[in-house]
Amino acid sequence: MGAVDREQIEKLVIDALREVYDPEISVNIYELGLIYGIAVESSGSVTIRMTLTAAGCPAAGVLPSEVERRVRAIPGVTDVAVDVTFDPPWDSSRMSEAARLQLGLM
Repeated sequence: MGAVDREQIEKLVIDALREVYDPEISVNIYELGLIYGIAVESSGSVTIRMTLTAAGCPAAGVLPSEVERRVRAIPGVTDVAVDVTFDPPWDSSRMSEAARLQLGLM
């Protein structure tokens, strides 16, 4: 297999992440600011660096596996690694304007 279109795969990854919702907050994890980074290699391997709203978040066992499942389903993706970190800790300033509006914070 030749090199993949990394930019196109990254767009598809973002679209997929916008379909994953934090079960406690009815906003998708991308708009919540839980995604700290997306790296797409020319081989099609994708690494996602993400966090949770809190270290003891009940969704800790669900969200990373849901992210991996959705990204793995994207055509051209050959491997997925989800790196969960709490450094820096998440806070509401990471939310997009759309998320703030949806939650009535603006």
